[in-house]
Amino acid sequence: MRNIVVLDAPSNLGLRPPSPGTVPGCHKLAGALRENRIVRRLGALEGGVVVAPRYDLGDWREGDGVFNAAALATYTRTLADRIEGHVRAGEFPLVLGGDCSIQLGASLALRRLGRYGLAAIDASPDFRHTGNSDRVGAAAGEELALATGRGQRDLTDLEGLEPYLREEDVRLFGIRDAYHDDPELVDLRALKVPVVTVSELRAWGPAELAAATVTAFETPALDGFWVHLDADVLDPSVMPAVDSPDPDGLLPDELVPLLRTLVRSERCVGLNVTICDPDLDPDGTAGALLTDLVVAALAEA
Repeated sequence: MRNIVVLDAPSNLGLRPPSPGTVPGCHKLAGALRENRIVRRLGALEGGVVVAPRYDLGDWREGDGVFNAAALATYTRTLADRIEGHVRAGEFPLVLGGDCSIQLGASLALRRLGRYGLAAIDASPDFRHTGNSDRVGAAAGEELALATGRGQRDLTDLEGLEPYLREEDVRLFGIRDAYHDDPELVDLRALKVPVVTVSELRAWGPAELAAATVTAFETPALDGFWVHLDADVLDPSVMPAVDSPDPDGLLPDELVPLLRTLVRSERCVGLNVTICDPDLDPDGTAGALLTDLVVAALAEA
């Protein structure tokens, strides 16, 4: 492995408030994984933190577009600067979120550098946009749509680089089978974006599926690929500390071979981890498990 650099991206700008007057607690994810000694266990370098702007919905109302959009645009550029620097240096950034909107920082960084793919391991497609929903607003459920150029220009076309990702360079893993008729999945299928559900992943085998994906990403057209991990891909029996704990998710012994095969590829240039909320994890077991899984995937055998 290249030198792993742990970089905190504690942004919760892309999530709706869990209840009126509160803010999402996923900005504490990085602290929880650090408390479980992730830097030391990986023998990683210290990348510091990219401090997020204040979470403030102001007078936003449904129909106003993406909330926190100006702050998200600023944060995406700043995070992209840091990720770009590490990738240019030949390092492997491990970005600890935060909500899923931090993936925009990685996509923008890599778009500056060339053409890169994305392997997203997530319970939901995060492809909501005005063409398939009337509830656009939370970027954490829309980051894939935004990264592929669907949405408001102040987020999709930063630095004139729209789109940050091409649809043909995206792969999704671990989508809940219950989403089979979801409008976001209907859109993705129409675009021929490969989407692997939980049952399909089990049928094909996680390591085998990941190996086939790595091979697909070895095309000369791509300079490499990034991995996005949302903790809600795990079943709530083992990972209840997420904002949408939907049943019938992956188990740890299914996630690890999938993630390990992807991140150990020489073509993989980085990984971000999102959504685990320490406010929903009073005994710390979810944070400990997530740390263990990331370490198992990334640590030298």
